[in-house]
Amino acid sequence: MKHRIKSVEEGSIASQLGLKSGDELLRVNGEEIVDFIDYQALCCSEKLSLSVLCSGEEIEFEFEKDEWEPLGIEFESDMLGKTRECVNHCRFCFVDQLPGGMRDSLRIKDDDWRLSLLMGNFVTLTNVNDAELERIIKRHASPLYISVHATDENVRRNLLRPRTNFDIMSQLRKLSAGGIQFHAQTVVCPGINDGKVLEDTIDDLSEMYPCCLSLAIVPVGLTGHREGLDDLKPFDRESAKNLLGMVNEKRKILLREKGTLFAFPSDEMYLIAGEPIPGDSEYEDYAQIDNGVGLVRQLITEYDDAYYELKPKYKKGGKALKHLCIACGTSIQPILQTLMDDHPISGVDVKVCAVKNRFFGESVTVSGLITGRDLIYRMKKEKCDAVLITECMLRSGEETFLDDMTLSQVKKELGVNVVPVGRTGEDLLSAVLAFSDKR
Repeated sequence: MKHRIKSVEEGSIASQLGLKSGDELLRVNGEEIVDFIDYQALCCSEKLSLSVLCSGEEIEFEFEKDEWEPLGIEFESDMLGKTRECVNHCRFCFVDQLPGGMRDSLRIKDDDWRLSLLMGNFVTLTNVNDAELERIIKRHASPLYISVHATDENVRRNLLRPRTNFDIMSQLRKLSAGGIQFHAQTVVCPGINDGKVLEDTIDDLSEMYPCCLSLAIVPVGLTGHREGLDDLKPFDRESAKNLLGMVNEKRKILLREKGTLFAFPSDEMYLIAGEPIPGDSEYEDYAQIDNGVGLVRQLITEYDDAYYELKPKYKKGGKALKHLCIACGTSIQPILQTLMDDHPISGVDVKVCAVKNRFFGESVTVSGLITGRDLIYRMKKEKCDAVLITECMLRSGEETFLDDMTLSQVKKELGVNVVPVGRTGEDLLSAVLAFSDKR
């Protein structure tokens, strides 16, 4: 494949070679470049040969460089092409549970191992054939993030209903033998892949440690828009507690035998069960925090640490001159309110308000899926100087909620400032401190 050069960085290797805009890269070290993964992997060498089409003439460049030194080339495309989409019909697919009228981009079901490598997206590998699996190994594409769900292939097929019949354990063993590491997840559906199936999944995957680095255990997410879809059961307090009990017994054995807890239930599982969020050490290196594993504990720890460093004048109680509201999902509300109550800020009263999700259904309790209209509906009844929200409610890099309401529209409707706050405990404390009378 040809990859057309858009620009060349001044003073870079490519510039020294005389490459310019409009030239086309054909091969690196004699191999055609399928995509960005190929380009990155092949260019991480000390000795390189580039085949480039310059003004219609193919020219070979051979040179040496530092192993990780970039060439300084920007291409016209992202060198990935069309995102590889999911070929499954998962019984628990969240996209299938979206209400009507949502923008098309939210309905894209990506299942692209390249995005798993580059961005940490979870993939099923059901659209990865043997040749592509070999390319993953050849390019040392590691670590990947893989949705296993069940190592029992019959159960997995029942959940995913794939168009293809690739055996996940055969794929994972091949990756492991090739030195590829991966993080795994199982979205647990009560009555289907919990119980003995989950126990076997933990056992099978932990046998691959340290190629399989960790396993996230996530409760199935069910919205109020499941018309025509399979009848799946959500977790309740009792079933979540039972699962955590079993997993914790497994973790004790794994810690003793392998030196790692390995299996990590998501925050939501603890919240459903009404169990305390584990301590900081139980998340080890927080490897699956972007999968909702340890977010709450990390927020609490960061807030505690940042509060400890504050000057005493900021920690006094007394009469509140400013009244803040933090709007959040129903599951995290009690934890955040306790956090605020235990860490008073001079001159600021903080009320944490749980926002019921009318858009997706009240079974959806996380903050990141709150829409602009639901925020307005809940916060209209509150009197405060400002409303703090997590930036996760907004589209990345923009000021738009999932229902396409803008931040400015929500501010206008509420008549107060609505402040998006970063994801860290330090970010939250800084946002509260901004209203202190001691500033």
